[in-house]
Amino acid sequence: MEETFGGLKGLFSTVTSQAMVEAAVVVAAAALLIFLIQKLVPGVAGRLGGKPRLYLLASVPLLRLVIIIVTIVVVVPILIEPSFENMVAIFGTLGLALGFAFKDYANSLIAGIVTLYEMPYRPGDWIEVNGKYGEVRSIGTRAAEIVTPDDTVVLIPHSTLWNALIANGNDGTDNLMCVAEFHLTAGHDVRSVMTLLRDVAFTSPYTKTMKPISVVVAQHPWGMTYRVKAYPLEPRDQFRFISDLTARGMEILAQHGACPASVPVSVASPV
Repeated sequence: MEETFGGLKGLFSTVTSQAMVEAAVVVAAAALLIFLIQKLVPGVAGRLGGKPRLYLLASVPLLRLVIIIVTIVVVVPILIEPSFENMVAIFGTLGLALGFAFKDYANSLIAGIVTLYEMPYRPGDWIEVNGKYGEVRSIGTRAAEIVTPDDTVVLIPHSTLWNALIANGNDGTDNLMCVAEFHLTAGHDVRSVMTLLRDVAFTSPYTKTMKPISVVVAQHPWGMTYRVKAYPLEPRDQFRFISDLTARGMEILAQHGACPASVPVSVASPV
């Protein structure tokens, strides 16, 4: 180990002040470019809808990774002679430093690279991790940033990828299924209720009518549960969509004499 650090010390002893200035300029330019991409691209994507918005958001972490790699490739030859021995000395020392001093950070960093390759989530995806649900706003080198429906920002380290279940609602598309539940007492025409709820979904201004709409019913000792499954025009509309289905559905059911049921606390909704 001492020989490795000694070789590294001798390696940088030949670095000139001019080379340092040139390297600093390149790094500053790369940092500025990354900053502009992270600010401008999401702003442009926010004015769009559908797949173009998702594609633009997903391009941000990929562009940042490309800029970082290009910066390293440009800076290293400016500071040192890119020979095999020099590369071994540099990366060997960096590996030891990261391994001992930044183990957790390196773990998240590697998981972040795996995330960009496997893409279990992308900016614009609606995911749930460890009970936290929200839209992925950005993907950094160490963590992903999601915004919950209550406008709370949650940072999820990429290392969570190794040992946690990640539920992705739309998986890089603009199709996100929403479910509105209705609990009714027994003693009504089941098929009529299913037809009424299906009509409610078809006539909602938020419904993406080219996607399938279904109504699932289940019987319980205390009554019946109806689950209306449909897709909003945009994933961002999911809560307005569910509220619209619920309000209009309860109104039409009340007009036809269906009575809401009290659901026991211990009863969980089916998947």
